[in-house]
Amino acid sequence: MIFSQTLRKEFSRAALMTLVVLLGILLTMTVVRLLGLAAGGGLSADAVAAMVGFGALTYLPVILSASVFTALLMTLSRFYRDSEMIIWLSSGVSLSQFLLPILRFSLPMALVVGLMSLVVTPWAIGQRAEYQSRLDNRDDTSQITPGVFRESKQSDQVFFVDAFSQGASKVSNVFVQSVQNGKLGVIAADTGYADNHSNGDRFIVLEHGRRYEGEPGTANYSLVDFGEAELRVDQKAGNGASLSVKSMNLGQLLTHPNLEAWGELHWRLGLPISLLVLAVLTVPLSYVNTRGGRSTNMIFALLAYMVYYNTMSIAQAWVVQARLSYWVGLWPVHLIFFLLGWIMLRKRQSLFSWRWLLFAWKHRGQRN
Repeated sequence: MIFSQTLRKEFSRAALMTLVVLLGILLTMTVVRLLGLAAGGGLSADAVAAMVGFGALTYLPVILSASVFTALLMTLSRFYRDSEMIIWLSSGVSLSQFLLPILRFSLPMALVVGLMSLVVTPWAIGQRAEYQSRLDNRDDTSQITPGVFRESKQSDQVFFVDAFSQGASKVSNVFVQSVQNGKLGVIAADTGYADNHSNGDRFIVLEHGRRYEGEPGTANYSLVDFGEAELRVDQKAGNGASLSVKSMNLGQLLTHPNLEAWGELHWRLGLPISLLVLAVLTVPLSYVNTRGGRSTNMIFALLAYMVYYNTMSIAQAWVVQARLSYWVGLWPVHLIFFLLGWIMLRKRQSLFSWRWLLFAWKHRGQRN
């Protein structure tokens, strides 16, 4: 009981710490990238928070799996470095007995990862695609950012506003450049606002401005001062987001039995299974030789983690390309790494047994 409780507390503390760190890194990188797009006008500022949330839900199963693997590895490695493992082994606990507490801790985490990979992640990917589709279908004026030149999707107009005023209902210092019938037009106005007519047409109303129009390379330009002018905004027809395999739920994957759907199904089922296999691998990979490098085992563990997931990706691609039967899928990959971990565990345990026998024989000889 003391043995299981000690391991459970150590695993939980390390997993929570690792999850917070990895999730913080993911959110920071996502926010920086999206803020850069928003500053450049490639993304609306009010869409950053939603995109960050959808991105976090998309990658959370992999992050949670990596957190559990890292927590188990760090805890067991610390046992070796602090000689706690020697105490447990000398009290009659074998390495195989570590598997039960590890699996008790990893199994609920694997169920959470499976739930997220089968339900939450496809939903988040679908919602993100639908939200991105709504953003793409909005007119150009709704995506204007103060202080940034914004080009229309048809590349025939350029907008610039200095700032919002009156609760974002109006903009000040408006600049619009357009090309129509081979003539270049430039409008500079003090203020502007959006207006919807009764027939559904959308217009930009500019107040107190001046329009320059002419042909580039010639002196044939006209100048018009106006108190109010309207510019029509082209409306885009709403196109629904296309349903990708990654955004399909479990029922849709089973009702669309093509190779790509089978590959995606094997990947989603493989994520919780890989967590359990990696949990078994942590026992032999956590061994630390106190006389050697203190981080050598972490390098091998990182390589094993990368090779495992890259092999899963290769097997998934082979299923999609019909180079591997969809009935086989990713199961050989999980089986190979599980057997590898079990063999390494038995070998490590036999080495410890021989060392303890040799130590006991020498100690008995000294007493005699």
